[in-house]
Amino acid sequence: MKFTIDRHERYVVLKPHEKVLDGSAAPQVKSEFVRINTDGQRNIVLDLSEVEEIDSSGLRSALMAHRMCKALGGIFILAHANSEISQLIEICKLDEVLLSVPTIQEAEDIVFMEELEKEFRGSSASEEG
Repeated sequence: MKFTIDRHERYVVLKPHEKVLDGSAAPQVKSEFVRINTDGQRNIVLDLSEVEEIDSSGLRSALMAHRMCKALGGIFILAHANSEISQLIEICKLDEVLLSVPTIQEAEDIVFMEELEKEFRGSSASEEG
């Protein structure tokens, strides 16, 4: 499976160059999520702009990434999900768990807002203590 990883200061974008994210591609995506997370990155964006279909294996890898990011106090975001993928996420009730936005820019904005909020809460707590 081909993919690109775009590292930024506060987040990483993983972009699969596959039309289908299924049982054959999902294990590689999962291992990349683990590697990115193990490297200390807590905010991951999965860019689905080239992905046309996703199955339960692909959704499981997204859920795993969500749990890993959350465990480190970060956030996992899906970007560029097409209407079919968005519908599947809704049907599976995963829209209550997985955050999906139309663009990478929106994902970046959310990451920065989350990080600023964490910094603000941290400085407020230290000022009170």
